[in-house]
Amino acid sequence: MFHLLGTLIMGALVGWIAGKLMDMEDGLLRNIVVGVVGSMVGSFVFGLIGFRAYGTIANLIVSVVGACLFIWIGRKLFH
Repeated sequence: MFHLLGTLIMGALVGWIAGKLMDMEDGLLRNIVVGVVGSMVGSFVFGLIGFRAYGTIANLIVSVVGACLFIWIGRKLFH
């Protein structure tokens, strides 16, 4: 239960940071979705190059990079 709550809070934070970096203003639900999906994208991409994030700060950085990549891909596909 607490893991789900932590995932939602971290997703919201990651989505908000990525939104600010990519000049995107959205609501809480979209920030959570962007943050959670971005975290998966970041883990996958960094895993391909052999980087594993250990610790909260490293996970936050990987997740924000993944969320920014997710936003960029979304913009290229749908705009």
